[in-house]
Order: sequence, then structure tokens, then C-alpha cells
Amino acid sequence: MTDQPNQPNRQNQPYDPYGQQPQAWPGQGYQGYEDPHAAQQYTQQWQGQTWETQNHRAVSAQAPDPETAILTPQSPRPHQGPRTPQEPASPAATDAAATGYGPATVGGNARVTDAQRARAEGRSPIIEPGMQPAALTALLGLLLAGAAVVGTYALLVPLVILQAVTAAGWFRLNGMWPARQGIALGFAGALAADAALLVSGRSPSAILGTIGVWVLLALVLQLRSHADPDERMYGLMATVAASALAIVAGGYLAAAADAVTVGAVAVAVAVLARALPLPTPVSVVVSLLAAAGAGIAMGSVTDLGTSGALLGAGAAVCALIGHRVASYDYPSRFVHFTAGVALPLAAAAPAVYVLGRALA
Repeated sequence: MTDQPNQPNRQNQPYDPYGQQPQAWPGQGYQGYEDPHAAQQYTQQWQGQTWETQNHRAVSAQAPDPETAILTPQSPRPHQGPRTPQEPASPAATDAAATGYGPATVGGNARVTDAQRARAEGRSPIIEPGMQPAALTALLGLLLAGAAVVGTYALLVPLVILQAVTAAGWFRLNGMWPARQGIALGFAGALAADAALLVSGRSPSAILGTIGVWVLLALVLQLRSHADPDERMYGLMATVAASALAIVAGGYLAAAADAVTVGAVAVAVAVLARALPLPTPVSVVVSLLAAAGAGIAMGSVTDLGTSGALLGAGAAVCALIGHRVASYDYPSRFVHFTAGVALPLAAAAPAVYVLGRALA
């Protein structure tokens, strides 16, 4: 019997996964490796505790049985690092409901508003305020009409409320909130216009002069801002528009008392009729006819007579334009109860003044 060459005892050698020693893949053994339980424990020590349970099952399913494995050393397989569990999906629906933006897309378009998506899909981004904002508009219009009968200083109370809601609603309609500086600037311009109207004997030139001064003031303030150029431009346009609308609402103070009474009642009736559940073309026609009828009714009470129908219809046209603007771009509930309430009355103020002077 010939002597066998001395071979090292592989079971007593420390495991070196990166060495040059022949290694066995989990579930396989060397010649003379007769304990399958020890082989399994040896394999678990090599894999570590960072592998997931499903990876253990996959390896165990692919590896041959130790009892039936070929009794030759196997070359080591490439080392695989630990696999990290997948992160849970972000609650995109909750984030979209809270911010108004849709979920992120794979292509990187992560900030798409509902209005942009609706226009891309061919849908209309118009959501009308509804009956509750229309009722508030009608209430504020009736307050203006009643205060105009009482006197100039009584008219200031609902007018100041209208101007404040106009400035706040316009900023929120443009997606800027909070914008305390712009809202305060627009409201201050409205108060300055009211004061100029009272000092000048309700001359309309006070409105135009105040608008010019406030546009220049808004431009200077935006130039001092440290925001991005695009953001400064958006802020400038929103501030100028909000200030102009709030100041133009002071036209009720410059108009004759009878014209304010007829025009404010006509706007109230027109907005209520517009909120009825009718098709849009039918609703517009019904609204204009109702405003003309309200103008005739209020004209018979005042000195305007039947010419109140023309004043009521003209005020209603401007009010419907403001109503349409407040319905644009998927507005929120806060927009409906600010811009949706104030814009119809604020937009009708120039028509009330001009038609009141022409028909008097």
C-alpha cells in the first residue's frame, strides 16, 4: 500500500472568503465533509445577518443537496453585498390633495398642477364658485346699495370690506399665499384712494392718480427684493393687479348714490342667477336678463327710471367677467370665498360710475 500525500485538514482551517483556498458554495462540501448541519451553520456564518429571508430561500433552493453533491471543490462565486429593503412608496395622493400638485412622474416632471394636467388632457380648468359665494356677493351688494342711500360715510364700511377681500383674493387666485406685503400694499392703496376721493370731492382723477403712484411704489419694492427674477416679476404683476382692482372698487364712492343702488342690486341678482344649475350659455342669458329686470325695478324707485335696465345690464356684464376670472385655474375654496365674492362687485364699479354719469 502506497503512502497518500499529506493533505491539510480543511475543517480545522479558518474561513477566508477572499483567499486562494478552494471554497464550497452553501450547501456543498469538500471531500470528507459528512455533517450537513455543520455545513449549513458554516454557510450562515459566511453569508452574515444582512441577507433577507427570501435570499436564503432562493440560495437554498438553487444549491444541490449535500448528500448528492459532487465531492469536488467548487470555485467561489462572486461575492454579493447585502441587499437593502425597498423604501415604501410615498403617499403621492395625500401630497397631491394637500398641495394641489399631481404625483411625480418617471420622466422628472415632478410639479404638474391639476390645471396644467387638465389643459394637457383637453379638459376645462374652470370651476365656478357656486351658490354660497354668490349669496355672499349678493349680501355685500345689498349692503353697498343700502349704504349708498344712507350717505357717503356709510358707504365706506362695506366698500372697505370689499377692497380688503379683493386684495386678498387676487393673491390667492394667483397661487401666492401668504403674501402679506402685497395684500397690505393693495389694501393701503385702496384706503389712500378712498381718502383722496373724499378730499377731492369724489373726483375720479383721485383713483387714476392713486393707481399711478401705487404702481411705482410696487415697482420700487420689488426691485429691492432678493428673490429670483421670475418670482419678483410674478410678485410685481400680482401686486399691481391687486392694488388696481382694490383701488378701482372705489368707483362706488365716486359714483352717484342712485347709480350705486341700481348697479349693486343688479350685480347681486346677476351673480345669484349665474349660480343656478343651468348650462353656461343659458345661465349667462338668464343672468343678464335678471340684472336688467332688477335695474328697471330699482330705477323706478330712484331717478334713473327705465334707463336703470341699461345700467343694470352693463354692471352685470362686468360682474360676470369677474366671476369668470375667479373660476379659472382650479381655484380653491378659499379663492371662491374671497375672489369669487369680491371680483364681481369690484369689476362692476367702473361700469356703475361711467353709466351712472352718462344716464343721469
